[in-house]
Amino acid sequence: MATDSDAALGRDVFRAPKGTRDVLAPESDRWIEIITRFGARARRYGYGLVITPVFEHYEVFARIGESTDVVSKEMYDFLDKGDRRIALRPEGTAGAVRAYVEHRPTPPWKVFYVAPNFRYERPQAGRYRQHYQIGAEVMGVDDPAVDVEMIDLLGGFYREIGLNSVRLVINSMGDAETRRRYREVLLEYWRAHSTLLGDTMERAEQNPLRVLDSKKPEFKEMLQHAPQITEYLTDSAGNHFEQVQAGLRSIGNHFEVEPRLVRGLDYYTSTLFEFRSDSLAAGQDTVGGGGRYDKLAQEMGGPATPAIGFGCGVERLLIVADADGALAPSPARVDAYVVDAVGTADVVVLLHELREAGVASDRAYGGRSLKKQWAAADKSGARYGVMLAPREMETGHVVVKDLTNGQQIEIRRDEVAAWIAVNTQRRDF
Repeated sequence: MATDSDAALGRDVFRAPKGTRDVLAPESDRWIEIITRFGARARRYGYGLVITPVFEHYEVFARIGESTDVVSKEMYDFLDKGDRRIALRPEGTAGAVRAYVEHRPTPPWKVFYVAPNFRYERPQAGRYRQHYQIGAEVMGVDDPAVDVEMIDLLGGFYREIGLNSVRLVINSMGDAETRRRYREVLLEYWRAHSTLLGDTMERAEQNPLRVLDSKKPEFKEMLQHAPQITEYLTDSAGNHFEQVQAGLRSIGNHFEVEPRLVRGLDYYTSTLFEFRSDSLAAGQDTVGGGGRYDKLAQEMGGPATPAIGFGCGVERLLIVADADGALAPSPARVDAYVVDAVGTADVVVLLHELREAGVASDRAYGGRSLKKQWAAADKSGARYGVMLAPREMETGHVVVKDLTNGQQIEIRRDEVAAWIAVNTQRRDF
């Protein structure tokens, strides 16, 4: 917001667009930790990083479901200067599938991503028009063990970062025959309640399963008594789902079967899963989730390719982390703070050596007094202050002060970088 002085000077003060936000340090340190820990865990599972364009041809994202709110109401799309219809990425899976179809890597193709997504929706806590997701995909394998692996990858990540309020719910969308049977039964049920559904009946006719995802209070009782897809699973689909459950039990992953669980996009088939937290508002308690989408590659012109994936919003994850007391930002951004009492290029050389030794280091600039430099060192949260002083420099030493207790020692100038590196052992994110 512009201040009175800005207005008096006739200056325009720009703000981030509605539904977007700036992430500054030290808050951004938590993002670094999330991304680095997730990437490290995904690589332990054999996944490689994939980076896809922020925008794609409109048709790529339209494949996630023309009847969904994401495509029909929320997607940012426009004509570029070549009159091509382009859309900003609303979710991570469609672009990854397009990349698979285009490049045809050898299956199984196991990838993870960290990327911004864009949806034109009402901003609220943890939901922004530009938001960030971490996610993973496996393409080319139809095996319940892969479903278990994906769920374990995400669930274990939550445990690693200290989320203790997250619980797992699973369901199955079955195979094509299951969904054909279920759609017929469900549509008949919606038609029997068409008066209550009102305008939602049009959506029910297009895709009966989408109504199950409704959060309208007046639908609550109707949804509770709706037919459940697990009652219509074919033998093959039921066997797949049983193997997923058995696999989760074998590695100690507790879960709840939620027959009314549906995901918000039309491409899902077979296994579905969500991680939910009571730390989030009711009806919007999903921290992350995903499922199988065995037909999407074929719909994009590729070969029939079984696949499974998940996505997790970073902003929403941080809300849960705050409630669970996890991922607290560290007050210290550096391990060593160099105090300059000589006014020569030696301070530049020492900083370079410290940083090359893996020690996060900083200094004051602008010729500040020693008193102000030491005050800045204390404020930095660094473990050590390293002072270049004339007398000690003459004997080839520097002064190292432990800023946690005030104790000082002299260390040889040519050994100080290695000494601090060993004594801080900073975790390199």
